[in-house]
Amino acid sequence: MGFALGGAATLTLLTAAPALAQGLSTSNLMGAVPLAIGLGAGAFGLLALVLVRRAAREGRSAQNRAAGQISTLRALADDYEALLSGAGEVTIVWSGKTVPRFLGAAASILPTGRRIEGVLDFPSWLNPADAATLGQKTADLRSGGHGFDIVLMTRDGRRVRAMGWALGAGAALRLRPTIQQPDAVLARSNEVAAVLAHLPDPAVLFAADGSLTFANTAYQALSRGRNIAPGDLAQMAGLDAVDVALPVGRAVYLRQKPAAAPVPVPAPASDGLAHLSAIIDALATPIAIFNANRELVQSNRAYASLWRLDPKWLKPGMDERAILDRLRTDGMLPAEPDYQAWRAKHLQSYTLTAPRESEPWHLPDGRTVQVIAAPAGPKGGVIYVFEDITDQLKLKSQHRTQLDVQRSTLNALSEGVAVFGTNGRLTLSNPRLSTLWKLPTNLLETNPHIDQIIEAVARALPEDGPGLWRDLKRGIVDLNPTRTDQQGRITRADGRMLDFAMTRLPDGQTMMTFVDVTESANYQRVLTERNEALVTADRLKDAFVQNVSYELRSPLTNIIGFADLLASEAVGPLTDKQKSYTDYIRASSVTLGVLIDNILDLATVDAGIADMKTDPQDVQALIDKARAGLAATFPDVDGEAPLNIEVEIPEELPVLYADGTRIVQVLYNLLSTAARFSEPGGKVKLSVIARGQRMIFTVEDDGAQMNEEMRAALSDRSDSSHASARQRGAGLGLAIVRSFVHLHGGTISVERREPRGSRVVVSLPLNAGLASTAAE
Repeated sequence: MGFALGGAATLTLLTAAPALAQGLSTSNLMGAVPLAIGLGAGAFGLLALVLVRRAAREGRSAQNRAAGQISTLRALADDYEALLSGAGEVTIVWSGKTVPRFLGAAASILPTGRRIEGVLDFPSWLNPADAATLGQKTADLRSGGHGFDIVLMTRDGRRVRAMGWALGAGAALRLRPTIQQPDAVLARSNEVAAVLAHLPDPAVLFAADGSLTFANTAYQALSRGRNIAPGDLAQMAGLDAVDVALPVGRAVYLRQKPAAAPVPVPAPASDGLAHLSAIIDALATPIAIFNANRELVQSNRAYASLWRLDPKWLKPGMDERAILDRLRTDGMLPAEPDYQAWRAKHLQSYTLTAPRESEPWHLPDGRTVQVIAAPAGPKGGVIYVFEDITDQLKLKSQHRTQLDVQRSTLNALSEGVAVFGTNGRLTLSNPRLSTLWKLPTNLLETNPHIDQIIEAVARALPEDGPGLWRDLKRGIVDLNPTRTDQQGRITRADGRMLDFAMTRLPDGQTMMTFVDVTESANYQRVLTERNEALVTADRLKDAFVQNVSYELRSPLTNIIGFADLLASEAVGPLTDKQKSYTDYIRASSVTLGVLIDNILDLATVDAGIADMKTDPQDVQALIDKARAGLAATFPDVDGEAPLNIEVEIPEELPVLYADGTRIVQVLYNLLSTAARFSEPGGKVKLSVIARGQRMIFTVEDDGAQMNEEMRAALSDRSDSSHASARQRGAGLGLAIVRSFVHLHGGTISVERREPRGSRVVVSLPLNAGLASTAAE
């Protein structure tokens, strides 16, 4: 009503607005604006109120619908709970809460009057062994999600089937009583279960109604507690499922797929223990059943094959003692010094009340057989299950031998090895690890946790040991599947340096290796420092050589110029003494110039930038130039006897293609070296001959023989620090000779002359250009 009035007023105002606008002045219009705004705000408020009321009605309607759905779901849940309560079973659900939820009637499992919560008190209504089994299975289900499906025996003789499975983040356990069987059928079912319980291969027994009544340990381990049909389980495991019909139901036995066609299963008998004949004969495990009178009731083909007995001879009713005596005669039983006592001990199996596993029988033919004996039933007798464990023992022996070899190899390694499991515990190590980290050997033998190792390292290396191992721990406990291997170097406070490598193994474990590289690292550091010093020295040498030309040649040129000026007597006459001194200055200046040239030439050769200009050369002219330089170096002063140089050259020599300047330097240095080792006025002989495609230069002297430094200079440079003043400088000259001879593709050798003197032989190819090109 209010909204209608407000809307009409607003509509009337808007309709009359043009007319009002024509009759109103500006001042009147300004006074009407507040009135229009107030009317608009009132209209908006009314509209908002209507919308809020409509939303409230829709919310109440949705809430009523939700309440109805919840009531329906609760009623449906109550119906399901009522259905479960009347189904004769109990279901327990753990959904992450501390208190489980119970569904079903307690009377279907527990005695009358017990509360349903008492179902979890397994020892109060189950046999002790079955109660412990169900308790362990339930704990594994809740902690690891491992399902199971087993049959249990209650204290009052009833059978209960227990099934557990994971339920999201929780778990569920269903307890369902099985159909009670008649006493005769139950007894026979127990007999079959007793046989299946001692089989090494998976086997399961079903009642006549198809319900599971028994599964042996091997079957439970293979199925991992899951409710899987035997056929499906056999297909998953790659096995054959042998289904055998029995009077008490049917048994399913899983075995390896045979290479040949399967053996047909005989029809079951009807009385006594004979109903087991079908399943026993189908088994690949040797089995023999004897009654209380020690008479053979049933055996299978595997039993006859194991003992190599003729099936026609091995007939039901035979006394076990007769069978044992036959086997002893055939040499099939263990070699025992007192056979009668051994047989009597074996026959004590008829007094067993529980299964027993005897010591392995080591047969004369090299086989080893494991024998399991179990009571055959309430009427007495025994069931023997035989297993040939020869291959198992051989594999164990080989494995043990391999482990011993690996252990010996590991212990002999110079690297420290440590393998840590995913739980952080040390699983493998060698003595070297204890030595490198100063760890107690007895600690490593206990498979310590890495935290225990850190504590031990802290006691041995308190300065930095704990910190280093904490860094290593981060890589060991890192379970990231994408992590990469690590390696690096550890420098300890005690000066030791260890290279480590951290490798992840395929099974998730982490292997660490430590190598002590302290000595090699020190050697490397020394070599690095020495190499850096050599590089620095080589750089200084290059800088020196670069400055030699200017720093030494400029003053040397001045010395030579002034010496020549004095010798020319242009500034005045000289006395004989002054002339002698001037000649010494000029000779020493020439020698110094030659040394500078040698240094520069040697630097160019070392730098690999020395070039060679090969032209046809006149050998006689080359020798004359070398002699001229020698005369300037060794002038005739102070009455000293002049050097006697004898040259022998054939009249006809082939043309020598070589660098003339380099050859003159070679001859000059050879002659000057010989002159330095000769006495004043001594004889130096230079001979030249052609031999094949080579030209041989030989320089001989009769002075003091070259010392080892001079001889080494022809193969390696020497400073000739131990040479006399006259001989000093020869080492550098010989180094020049060696470099230029090799540059021409030639060879050089030094020989001692007897009783005095030395002989230097230089062999050069006739065409040095071709030789150097071939060498490149």
